[in-house]
Amino acid sequence: MEYISTTSLSNELDIPTNELFSKLKSLAWIDRKNDKWVLTELGKQKGGQTRTNPKFGEYIVWPDNISLDNDQQAKDKPKLLNATTIGKHYNISSQRLNLVLSELGWIEKDLAGWTITKLGKSVGGKQYEHETSGGTYVLWPGHILENKSLNEVFKESQPEKETTKVAPVPTQQQAVSQPTSNNFRDKFPATIRTRDGHMVRSRAEVIIDNALYEYKLAHAYERKLPIEEDLYSDFYIPSENVYIEFWGMENDPKYLERKKVKLEIYKKYDFKLIEITDEDILNLDDHLPKKLLKFGIKVY
Repeated sequence: MEYISTTSLSNELDIPTNELFSKLKSLAWIDRKNDKWVLTELGKQKGGQTRTNPKFGEYIVWPDNISLDNDQQAKDKPKLLNATTIGKHYNISSQRLNLVLSELGWIEKDLAGWTITKLGKSVGGKQYEHETSGGTYVLWPGHILENKSLNEVFKESQPEKETTKVAPVPTQQQAVSQPTSNNFRDKFPATIRTRDGHMVRSRAEVIIDNALYEYKLAHAYERKLPIEEDLYSDFYIPSENVYIEFWGMENDPKYLERKKVKLEIYKKYDFKLIEITDEDILNLDDHLPKKLLKFGIKVY
C-alpha cells in the first residue's frame, strides 16, 4: 500500500489543504495539539500514520486509496503504474525509463528520488513517498502508455531508412525564416555538418552546436518538445532539461509572430529556455556560458 502526505492528498482530491485539515478534524481523524496536527486513535484505525522528516519534522500520511465519502475506501480507484511496469512495456529498465520521463520534462531528479513537474501532473502523474526510506517517486495512470509524446521517444529511437534525396543547402536567412514543419524539413534538409557530426541547417546553428560540443555538453539538435503541439526546439540539453532557440530574423513580421507563439508555448509548460540572437552569435563564447550558468550549467 502506498502512503501520501495530507498536502498530497488535498491535491489529489482537489481540496484546499486547510479545508482538508478541517474535514479530517471534523471526522475526528486528527486533532490540534500544541500548534501541530496529531493523529487520533480513529485516524490510526483509518490507516493514518506518522512520518518523520529530518527537515520538516513529524507529519501525517494516509493510504493512497483513502476516501472521505461515507467513511469508505475507494475500491474502484484506477491502478497506477510505476516505472518498472512502464519500463517492461517498452523493454527498458526502470532507471532508463525515469531518465526518459525526465527528458520529457515530466519529472525532476531530487536528493531522495524523483519529483513530479507541472507538465507531469498534466498527464496524470502523482507523487508519492516511500513508506520506509522517505524517498519520493511518481506513479502514472494506465493511459500513459498511449501518450503520444512518450511513444514518439521510442519511435524515434528506431533506425530510419537511408535516403538518396539531395537538396540544396539553405542560406541562414532561409533556415531561420521558415516554420519548423515537416514540409520545411523536406524542402531544406539539414546538410551542414558540425564538429560532433550533427547535421544542421544554418551557419549560426553550426556555431552554437560547435560551442556546445567544445563545452562537452551532450545535446540534441531539433528536439521535438514533449507536448501535443507540434513544436521543435533548435537544441536541447538533456542533463538539465534546457532548450535553446536561435532567433535570426528579428526584422521579419511573420517570423516575429511565430516567435511569439513559440515563446508562449515555452511559458505555458514552464520549460527552461535559452534564447540566442544574431548579436550573441558574434561573440557566443561571451554570452552562451552566462546563459547556461543561469540554469546551473557551468562550462568554465
